[in-house]
Amino acid sequence: MAEQDGTVEERLLQANLFKSQGNACYSEHRIREAVSLYHRALLQLRSLDPSLLTPLPGLGPTTAELTPQQMETLKNLQADCYNNLAACLLQNQPPKYERVYECSLQALKIQPHNVKALYRAGVSSYHLKDYSTAHSYLTKAASQQPKDANIRRYLQLADSAISESRAKEKQRYQGMFD
Repeated sequence: MAEQDGTVEERLLQANLFKSQGNACYSEHRIREAVSLYHRALLQLRSLDPSLLTPLPGLGPTTAELTPQQMETLKNLQADCYNNLAACLLQNQPPKYERVYECSLQALKIQPHNVKALYRAGVSSYHLKDYSTAHSYLTKAASQQPKDANIRRYLQLADSAISESRAKEKQRYQGMFD
């Protein structure tokens, strides 16, 4: 088992290294490189994640037993990488809002109260014109960071879009039942 622990630790360290390199690329506005590094980190972590399907006996590597501390590290790294990927995808022109939303949801599966993931899920929902979902995510984010100007701005945009949509719907049906 000691040999397998080393492999687990090595993979966790390698994933963390990829994430750190991705962070450096992101801060230097080298977004494409950052995306690649976050994907590489997630691939390292995928091989350790016991929640994923285990291979058929005798085919492929078996997943290693993780200590509670290793499991915590794995989950935190996964959430960080998905969150950072979402941030990168928002930098694309035009942004890939569907992918931002997917990455944000992955981060929220692991860390349901992650403010950055809630914010990014809200922003992407807003741009995908799902205003009630955007409102829900942004309200959760605002409850944790009430002074964040970006969260408040998108929450106001979502509220305005919901109000506008209701007004149009009311106008559309106004003459139907008179």
